[in-house]
Amino acid sequence: MAKRKKKRPFFSSGKKSTKRSNPQGAILNSAIGVVGLLLVAFIFSFTQNVSKKGIPIEVEFPDMPKQPILAVEVYEQNPIEDIKVEILNGMGEKGIANKLAIYLRRNNVDVLKADNAEHHNYPNTLIIQRNENLKSLKKVADAFGINYKDSGRIHVEPDESTGVDVTIILGKDIKSFSSISDFLNLN
Repeated sequence: MAKRKKKRPFFSSGKKSTKRSNPQGAILNSAIGVVGLLLVAFIFSFTQNVSKKGIPIEVEFPDMPKQPILAVEVYEQNPIEDIKVEILNGMGEKGIANKLAIYLRRNNVDVLKADNAEHHNYPNTLIIQRNENLKSLKKVADAFGINYKDSGRIHVEPDESTGVDVTIILGKDIKSFSSISDFLNLN
């Protein structure tokens, strides 16, 4: 009897298969299958949610008695003028320069700096005009309640390097200005 030849599959190379099971490949194949199922479930869910009309939700906003004020409106009501001022504490009372800065800002003056003077022995408050901007000097003098021509309190010492229009050095008499004294007593 003649030996019969086994039929080979069409794609077979003729060698015996020595395929081993690969656990990493099996895990990867399982992960791909799970992700595929999740993708199909997501697409199904999305199409169901898009096609449903659902129950309309009515949103009621509470009535606001007053609309918030916009920054533009605040500026229009109380514009800050182009007056740059520095305040130097020359009397030694802690925080007085910052309090006066708040007072001047409420009077539409832009206070760039509130700091200590070179010493704290100034008996009188000095207002020093640093440039030719007379409008700024008048505005600061008005806030102090004094005449801008008062040569005892107001000095002209041009110094463009300071970057301000007016320098105020607070002296020990700061509370003698009635409007400032009233403000300091309230704050």
